Amino acid sequence: NKMDTTKWSEDRFNEIIKETSSFIKKVGYNPKAVAFVPISGWHGDNMLEESQNMPWYKGWTKELKSGVVKGKTLLDAIDAIEPPVRPSDKPLRLPLQDVYKIGG
Repeated sequence: NKMDTTKWSEDRFNEIIKETSSFIKKVGYNPKAVAFVPISGWHGDNMLEESQNMPWYKGWTKELKSGVVKGKTLLDAIDAIEPPVRPSDKPLRLPLQDVYKIGG
């Protein structure tokens, strides 16, 4: 986000990808399974439609279990998220956050 504050800099975007990929790898995820999209929320760049402010950006690619997925916008990246497999043959479980006892 905030690519407008870097004047849509490709160098800064690549620097952020490098730093973030290192962190992602440290916590046990594969950086190749992550879509990196340079966006500007303020201007709407690369959120729903491809931006004209970043002609250097050719799109993202990520590797999934089902194959390689490509896209250009944040919406494409969100649509490419694979939902987790849920055991539908087992009982439903819901997390409890707190228990309140109301006297009366």
